Amino acid sequence: MAEKQLQRIVERAVAKVFDRHLPKLQAELVERVLEELPGSASEAAVPAEANVGSLVQAIASIHSGTTQKEILRALLDASASSATRVALFVVRAGAATGWQGRGFSDDEAVKDLPLDVSGGPAAHAYQNRAATPGNIAEMDGRFVERFGGPSNEQVLVLPLVLKDKVAALLYADGGANGVLDSSSLEVLVLATSAWLEVASLRKQALKEGPEAAPAPAFTPPVQTVSSFADPFAAHAPRHTEPPAPQPEPAAEVVEVAAHAAAASAVASAPAAAADPFAGLSPEDADTHRKAQRFARLLVDEIKLYNQAKVAEGRRNKDLYDRLKDDIEKSRASYQKRYGNTVAASGDYFQKEVVRSLAEEDASLMGANFRR
Repeated sequence: MAEKQLQRIVERAVAKVFDRHLPKLQAELVERVLEELPGSASEAAVPAEANVGSLVQAIASIHSGTTQKEILRALLDASASSATRVALFVVRAGAATGWQGRGFSDDEAVKDLPLDVSGGPAAHAYQNRAATPGNIAEMDGRFVERFGGPSNEQVLVLPLVLKDKVAALLYADGGANGVLDSSSLEVLVLATSAWLEVASLRKQALKEGPEAAPAPAFTPPVQTVSSFADPFAAHAPRHTEPPAPQPEPAAEVVEVAAHAAAASAVASAPAAAADPFAGLSPEDADTHRKAQRFARLLVDEIKLYNQAKVAEGRRNKDLYDRLKDDIEKSRASYQKRYGNTVAASGDYFQKEVVRSLAEEDASLMGANFRR
């Protein structure tokens, strides 16, 4: 009984903190998403003030979602103002399947429709994780046969990237009236990806309490260890066609608690050999696990707010130089909490930096990174 009361108190406290800072976070997310778009304001055509206002309202509607399904539905609804026809295709193990659509003569027909991602703009968007314009003639013939093409034949395919994986593809075209605002659609997709990260964090923070949150002072919410609950879990494709072969098949879309499941498996495995902390006391083992979890939260935060720098650092093998301030600030937070505990010997923050930022290749960190 006392434990449940404590849990309720913790949940209320965490919820108050998030509610107090969510408006500021929303504004920051919009700013960061806009910064990610190619070109500067002086180089790109600046939309009219009314269009900017509509875009802000669209992002706000996405941010009002509290579950993954609500957020993705809001993305489709918002995208319908920037394109005549839009459809979201779930990517699972290299195969794309229709989830929901807007603006088609029969939106329900999008559900379960397989989309070939082995060629055309869909393949380019999937493989390169970049918004890809194209011609309707380059799209999957089954899609064209079912829905026809836009009057100007121009289409756009955008990847929704989560945890460095393409979780879904957003198809958009101008239909009969030619409405297709590619810049706005890119902003909406980027905003959706970022907000899914935040929604996952909030759920994790409410579940685990203050111990999972980095720092007494407020810092921008971070991506959680548990990744995302699958918003498409109840969506079982009816077709049985084998997935198209891919050079680099993506992992399961919106992986259901991928990292958390791995951590849970280690913590609960019946065989002592599967648990690296099996020989420790329950208290010490718990401290080690919490230290690992905290390190992942800190490094995921760095990745979430420095995606461009991470990509550039990996290409140029100078991740540490580009992210030095963020890495050392997070390292200080980690040392403050776990530097004087039994978990200090694990050096989990250092290991997580190499594992997550450098993808297990320490050479990508650069010569100035201390090993």
